[in-house]
Amino acid sequence: MFCIQEAGMETEGRMRLVDVFVPIPDPRQAWKVDHNLVELLLVELLLVAVCAVLVGADNFVEIELWAKERLDWLRQYLRLEHGIASHDTFGRLFGLMDANAFEAAFRRWVSSVLPALGGETVAIDGKTSRRTGGVDRTALHLVSAFAAGAGLVLGQRATAEKSNEKTAIPELLATLALEGCTVTIDAIGTQASIAQAICDRKADYVLAVKDNQPKLAESITSFWHDFRRNPALVEHSFSETVEKDHGRLETRRCYSFDQLPCLYKPQQWPALRSFAVIESERPRQGQTECQVRFYISSLPPDAGRIAGAVRAHWTIENRLHWIMDVTLNDDQMRVRTGYAAHNLALLRHITLNLIRLCPVKRKGGIKARRLIAATSDTYRAQLLGLI
Repeated sequence: MFCIQEAGMETEGRMRLVDVFVPIPDPRQAWKVDHNLVELLLVELLLVAVCAVLVGADNFVEIELWAKERLDWLRQYLRLEHGIASHDTFGRLFGLMDANAFEAAFRRWVSSVLPALGGETVAIDGKTSRRTGGVDRTALHLVSAFAAGAGLVLGQRATAEKSNEKTAIPELLATLALEGCTVTIDAIGTQASIAQAICDRKADYVLAVKDNQPKLAESITSFWHDFRRNPALVEHSFSETVEKDHGRLETRRCYSFDQLPCLYKPQQWPALRSFAVIESERPRQGQTECQVRFYISSLPPDAGRIAGAVRAHWTIENRLHWIMDVTLNDDQMRVRTGYAAHNLALLRHITLNLIRLCPVKRKGGIKARRLIAATSDTYRAQLLGLI
């Protein structure tokens, strides 16, 4: 049996994937099992499935086809006494395998390769796999935690049927080691209970304020209008950034305040220390587009730090959700049986983390590196820590 070592990491004191995923309960009927559980999970879930996704496979049929074509390469690391399981076996396994146990195994692995997150901005946001819904079920919606600096997925939690992110976010937070981090969430997560859950993890928060907290938003709006009439009379922190990217020029100004009594019921927000207003201006077609956004935070009124956290939040859109859709074809996933869609989405997260953890730097983005993985046995083995 092979041993997978974390790419680019010292193995001493760290979990190997072989150790992390073994505790997942076997969902199969014992008298029908032809593949050893450990081998099946590692071969078909980790090595075969992850490798297949690396080289472009999007469904169980493609995973089986790729694995059979590369059976000789796989047998360099695995016994595979019974060969490669069929796509139907893949489908049954992924549909039956407990998604919560798979999530827990994923988090154990991430915590072993990224043990310290102190100072990181952790963005939390949800994404729907659009084509996984059907007449009798809603589409899969995963709330993910993303380490902005490292570019790694830390964990995820699916929203329950007839529920939304407000219930999934506290469940996800309870599973993460966030001490010293700054957690950013869009307006749907601006709830006192979620702010408390973040504080319970010994982390700070920056939460967007929109119309879902109408009285709080109204109080910040009123304060902002008064401030703009005479800024010199109000103590505040200020920062400005100008960004030129892809032919777009955007200027962002952040104003941070600690005049908490001006807010609506500030005492309901645990550890609240400041609120901020961010103005952004973008010239477009001879006109200037302006946008004003509001935030509350447990951070001190440091405009530069809050603006940095807000900007880092958008990495979850650019470096996770966009890549899941455009590069890993998550929105085209049509699997709808049991937990299969959920578990396949987790596989894509594992794949993304493996590529970003690889110590061998390659030119190009995720798409280019998947192409290299498809053509290079050496690079594929490096991604999995096999060499």
